[in-house]
Amino acid sequence: MFASRTRFPLRLAVLSSVAALAACGGGNNNNSTTAATPNPPADPGFVDSAAIPAVPAFVDNIATNQRGDARYATLATNAGVRVGARFLDLWQPLTLLVDAGVSATANGSFPAVTQSTWTGVPNDGTPGGAILNSTVLGANVQYVVTATTNRTQTQADAAYYDDRRGKGYSVTDGMGPLTTVWRTAAQQTTSITSIPGDATTTLYNDSGNNIGVGSTTNTSFGKVVDLLSTMGNNASTEPAKRFYKYARPFRWSSSVVVDPTLVPAISTTPATDGGFISGHEAEAMRDAMTMAYLVPERFQEMASRGLELGENRILAGMHSPLDVIGGRMFALAATAANLYDPANATLKSAAYTQAHDTLMQLTSTSATNFATYAHSGTTTTDRFADYATNKSEFARRMTFGFSQIESTEAPPVVPKGAEVLLETRFPYLSADQRRVVLKTTEIASGYPVMDDDEGWGRLNMFAAADGYGVFNGSVTVSMDATKGGFNAADTWRNDISGSGKLTLQGSGTLKLAGNNTYSGGSQVTGGVLEADSANAFGSGDVYVGGGAVAIAASATPVTVTGKYTQLAGTTLQLALDGNGGGRLRVGGQLTIAGGTLHVSFVNGYTPKAGDTLDLIDGSGGAKQFTTINVDGFKATPVYTNTGVSVKLSAS
Repeated sequence: MFASRTRFPLRLAVLSSVAALAACGGGNNNNSTTAATPNPPADPGFVDSAAIPAVPAFVDNIATNQRGDARYATLATNAGVRVGARFLDLWQPLTLLVDAGVSATANGSFPAVTQSTWTGVPNDGTPGGAILNSTVLGANVQYVVTATTNRTQTQADAAYYDDRRGKGYSVTDGMGPLTTVWRTAAQQTTSITSIPGDATTTLYNDSGNNIGVGSTTNTSFGKVVDLLSTMGNNASTEPAKRFYKYARPFRWSSSVVVDPTLVPAISTTPATDGGFISGHEAEAMRDAMTMAYLVPERFQEMASRGLELGENRILAGMHSPLDVIGGRMFALAATAANLYDPANATLKSAAYTQAHDTLMQLTSTSATNFATYAHSGTTTTDRFADYATNKSEFARRMTFGFSQIESTEAPPVVPKGAEVLLETRFPYLSADQRRVVLKTTEIASGYPVMDDDEGWGRLNMFAAADGYGVFNGSVTVSMDATKGGFNAADTWRNDISGSGKLTLQGSGTLKLAGNNTYSGGSQVTGGVLEADSANAFGSGDVYVGGGAVAIAASATPVTVTGKYTQLAGTTLQLALDGNGGGRLRVGGQLTIAGGTLHVSFVNGYTPKAGDTLDLIDGSGGAKQFTTINVDGFKATPVYTNTGVSVKLSAS
């Protein structure tokens, strides 16, 4: 433990000999060596990037996805169809068979197609296509069988609401503590407030207004609603459904148990009721990601809500996992395209400002505590309140347990324009940097459907919201605390690997909370670089030439594997909890060439006058702070060959 403790006589003698050197807030007992002050970590000499794929970009071609052209959409003519093109590895629709010159036999059936089993749309006899991968497609339907036969009543109820309510209204509950004020501000309504007793025989449609009332009459929040409405431009899933002609799961297997309350919603025209891709998931994820853009303080929670609705479509028996995966991919593409469109630049900026101004007013918050309020719910009041659960569930819903069927080591691919999805989440990063964040956090290759040429399938928006996943080359971050929000303070929670170097500039606070292994070192020239985990600084050096380094009590204790160097005019902040949290251990050379040491106490820890606190372990270099401030005490510094301690006395 690293709290106060009784010293051996020799230690007491040392303390006694230096007590006279103490002053209020500081002192000198230089036990330094003559080792030279180290240089900053070497610059890698390059900056990472994420090239734009050399294929037609959805953000440039979204206008080709026209609902009215659904009967004639093809891979060549429709951007929406192309997003799901890897589904053709598993399934070949009738349209392609006919185009390829495969002719029907005299009785109207089609012959086998290259080790494939020809099938019609199950249970109605209408031909739909050829199965090319029976293992994956069999698992796809079996997943729904298992899910629907083991469905709880709570899951069935959630499936009903997400089916019958407007998707924009449904996903708003991902806002947690902000849900009620959001719905009030948007003037959202729904007529589906309970599950009617006769829902098993009567179809109920939502007569509410879904996303709310626009700016024509809603002057305080209407721009937000306008943006949500605009995001639906050219975002129909009908062209893809008509092209792929893949049936819903209950038509593949009678063992799929459609939620009884949704039986009245089953289409009576199976031939035009395709399952791939899921329209509900596409719209819900689109609305959720737009809300995440507008309130990035709830970014991960909204992304989680979008995927949750997709799973509810599976639990309903209405869609398969591949349908939902396709809907998620399409939603990201459509959202990015409309946010990327220069014609929407003014609207999205106005909507972002309006969302924050109005929500802060309704919650009596300000820029300094809005994010805290947005996360003030508990797991009882906000089902997305637990970060670890959200992270795990998001990862599971990305793939729904499918095995990788192709190379697991294909290089990452980032679609053109996808970086706009992180524009408000990382306002202090450049567009190129946000592309690298997407590149270094996307999931591995090889999963069915998800290896599309543009890269929409592998984007992991939950992980991306936690910052870089890998440091390649030189990563320079500049934050401006005067702009507030994430510009003032942010936390990166990914486990960052790589051989690159991090440099922090500006005046904001960047917190590193992952189990990091990056080896290129960390340099601070401005702002505050805070360690919120024991291995926050990876395996390299830490060089503080400006600004500050902070060691949070949550880190028990922080280890700098390489050298730690602090120059004059800088600050080291240690938040001690009495159990080792907030301390610093340096494996390489420890050099303190001036600057300030500030020690605070947290989590109820209250040392007393006379206690001696070990703060820094390390050896090999000069050790001399210019100023030492310990909250509530005078402090006598003790510099030894193995570290830095302070003896407390009454202030």
